[in-house]
Amino acid sequence: MSLGNRYDHARAEKSALLLVNLGTPTEPTAPAVRRFLAQFLSDRRVIDLPRWMWWPILHLIVLRFRPARSAKAYRKVWTEEGSPLMLHTRALTEAVANELHGRGWEQLQVAFAMTYGEPSIPGVLRRLRDDGVRRIAVLPMYPQYSATTTAPINDQVVDELKSWTHAPQLRLLDSYHANRHWIVAVAASIERHWELRGRAERLLFSFHGIPRRYFLNGDPYHCQCMASARRIAERVGLSSDEYYVSFQSRVGREEWLRPYTDQTLEQWGKEGVRTVQVICPGFAVDCLETLEEIVMENAENFVAAGGQDMEYIPALNAGPSHAAAMASIAEQLLSGWQDVDPNPEALARRNQHAEQLAATSPNCPKA
Repeated sequence: MSLGNRYDHARAEKSALLLVNLGTPTEPTAPAVRRFLAQFLSDRRVIDLPRWMWWPILHLIVLRFRPARSAKAYRKVWTEEGSPLMLHTRALTEAVANELHGRGWEQLQVAFAMTYGEPSIPGVLRRLRDDGVRRIAVLPMYPQYSATTTAPINDQVVDELKSWTHAPQLRLLDSYHANRHWIVAVAASIERHWELRGRAERLLFSFHGIPRRYFLNGDPYHCQCMASARRIAERVGLSSDEYYVSFQSRVGREEWLRPYTDQTLEQWGKEGVRTVQVICPGFAVDCLETLEEIVMENAENFVAAGGQDMEYIPALNAGPSHAAAMASIAEQLLSGWQDVDPNPEALARRNQHAEQLAATSPNCPKA
């Protein structure tokens, strides 16, 4: 055992909240995107095909052709400061930390990690451990649970902790798709957009899709998406026939959750629908799938099909209402961990007792 890993009786045991998002390439280039996709698409949770079947497809086809195409899309939304997903995730983490610290969680550490890319989940967990964190609450930045998004976070957290001699107390959030604070925040963003822009003929809730087979195998994602949309719509006063739900971002030839967002918008354009507003409540922050796929690609296709205007209602990002909602969700997850550390005097007495025991007991390791 190294001295650095020994239990320190004089050190306060801290609590931490870890927010986790999907991840992003480090730059909008084909090599960087290839590295990111290789890690992402190698995850058995994301692609559950047998390796003998998937490996040739991934390495001989997908990673040869898709990186350049995806890099081109990333360049459309990249900023001088970097990836929108990274910037918004960092900003939201800071906003949640400030909100929680203002609610009395002054000693709580708040950090973020990415399932794929950097900062990695194992790397952030080790940093928290080295800083004395002994209680970790993990909050995936996915309102709806899916085996393709939330489960990989749990996998990586548990896999990392398997190697720790002194594993921390751990709490993993499943989802917050029906959380009242989050529902209110999303509904308020729709109402603010209506106040500024008026209402369009149709409101579309577009969620990221998953293969239909995953749903049939027991993934609750589709049901939670529908439940989120229903609760948000009810909050803004819409009946079931005044909003629509669709699923975006499908790839490959396999059937995914329907109806598809792109086909829905194109069909509406052909039918003479003039104005549409789209919101993507499955995304905590804006990213490639919202800023490029929805704002650019799908809006252009809607107009080309005969529509007049398609507006995107932005993700909550690091806005005050989102930070407050996420802080409230975190407080439920953190319940019981506030003010549990002994004060400095108690820590000193505990350390003194441990030193005395070590000096008098031949079986106690000496510091």
